[in-house]
Amino acid sequence: MSDSTSHVMPLTLAAGALCVLSLALAAYGQVRIISLSSELAENASTTAQMNADLQQKVVSLSDMLYSAQQNLVAVQDRLGGFEDSVGDISNTVGDLEKLSNTDPQLLQKYSKVYFLNENYVPKSLKTLPQQDVYSDTKTEQMLTQVVPHLEDMLDDAKDDDIDLFVVSAYRSFARQGELKSAYKVTYGAGANAFSAEQGYSEHQLGTAVDLTTTGLNGGLDGFDKTPAYQWLLKNAYKYGFILSYPQGNGYYVFEPWHWRFVGEKLAKDLHREDKNFYEMEQRDIDQYLINFFDNN
Repeated sequence: MSDSTSHVMPLTLAAGALCVLSLALAAYGQVRIISLSSELAENASTTAQMNADLQQKVVSLSDMLYSAQQNLVAVQDRLGGFEDSVGDISNTVGDLEKLSNTDPQLLQKYSKVYFLNENYVPKSLKTLPQQDVYSDTKTEQMLTQVVPHLEDMLDDAKDDDIDLFVVSAYRSFARQGELKSAYKVTYGAGANAFSAEQGYSEHQLGTAVDLTTTGLNGGLDGFDKTPAYQWLLKNAYKYGFILSYPQGNGYYVFEPWHWRFVGEKLAKDLHREDKNFYEMEQRDIDQYLINFFDNN
């Protein structure tokens, strides 16, 4: 074998080896590419499934959130209704408390209709300021809660240059009996036309007053011809006072001086509807008891 041949053989073998190696690498690369492609495809499928699952969970959570919001709205509605119910109950309790603290006798129709016994005395009486009483030597009292209404009326009248004075306010059962007996001595049966029997006088409630004005010497006759009477007709209802016995009433003679406190709401309704207290049904009058002391 020549030297040239001996050199070619190794080169040939090296070239073959390189070719085999290249083929092997190419085959491995192809297999690896196929494997990676498969893995990518599998990962893509897994990712798609995960996205689908995630979207499903998002939808499910949205549904749960909407349901929770609906439940919250329902609960709020129920709570709102509960609050309204509590408010209604609270108002009812407040009304019942007001009624329990208000003497039911205060709006009864007495004058020959209802009777107050000898034991009835207003819950609280207050002495009127002396400047509001006509007599300097006589003390007059009235139901405590009514006094501010009377004072407001007398003060406002004075602002309009009208002088009003109290001649008589609260009278006890016994005092009414004394007056009636005296009137009977003087007028006989005729006293029944202008004086109530014991237990039937509005004065015993402590909510009625007889008023006079300057020029009458403390008397009552002729009061209807005075500016003071006209002022009362136009304004007394604003303070809760009504004329108990107007002209044509079926109980007593016309008494323009006799005014009874019935509460501002009832007095204003009577004035607006041009009605007389004694023309109303007692059950209708009783509905105003809860507002008896209210300022309207």
